[in-house]
Amino acid sequence: MKKLKTHTLVGGVLIGVLLVLALVAALWTPYNPLGIDLRGKLQPPSAAHWLGTDEFGRDVASRAMRAASTSCLIALLTVALATAVGLVVGVLAGFVRGWTDRVLMAFNDTLLAFPGLLLALGVMVIVGANQWGIVLALSMAYAPSVVRVVRGTVLSLREREYVEASRMIGNGEIYTMWRHILPNCVAPVAVLATSMFGWVLLSESALSFLGLGVPPPAPTWGNMLSSARPYMASAVWLCLVPGLCIALTLLGINLLGESLRDRLDPRTEKS
Repeated sequence: MKKLKTHTLVGGVLIGVLLVLALVAALWTPYNPLGIDLRGKLQPPSAAHWLGTDEFGRDVASRAMRAASTSCLIALLTVALATAVGLVVGVLAGFVRGWTDRVLMAFNDTLLAFPGLLLALGVMVIVGANQWGIVLALSMAYAPSVVRVVRGTVLSLREREYVEASRMIGNGEIYTMWRHILPNCVAPVAVLATSMFGWVLLSESALSFLGLGVPPPAPTWGNMLSSARPYMASAVWLCLVPGLCIALTLLGINLLGESLRDRLDPRTEKS
């Protein structure tokens, strides 16, 4: 219990700070994240610029804040879309069975055969490298995992006594799925969605690092890391700031995910 409280506290603080920065950055930043000042380029952290400036004189703190807003929005939209699609497809496949299950799972297994990042790259070639293209591409990459989890849960639920009782009193299949099956899928999907937020954020950062994410000059942690590569020796703060942002966010998400898993599944062994 003490370990659970510690994980919840640390993870909650880290993610809480991230969300506050993301919300504040959507309305205000200390400097214009896109403003160029070549006379003040590559300045180290100071009272004027707490985290220094980059190669174009842009304030690193302001860009990191705006990047948090962009990354959080992409991750939240992607998780919401992937979870919604995964729930619908997984419940249909697991509850209806028959040819519906075979067709849906054949398509799902085809998507799972591709590495997630490679599948996202293929989709982005078609839809283009932009914020909404990233959301669609990463949703297609991660939705198959949700389908698998939901379908497995539904297969274990569809033979339960209360489901049979619902059928016996005359309730339709759609009502039974909505009233008895779907609510019992919430716990495993909630745990998966929490972890997925971190995976999506890391994938978005990787795509941006490769130059396939949100196009510059809009800041993301990934493209900030990419542009900092030539200056790793002379301006180390340029890579430390976005790198630490990614690492601390993933740490917070993992701690929250572990706490949520332990709360929703009391059978989980505590180490």
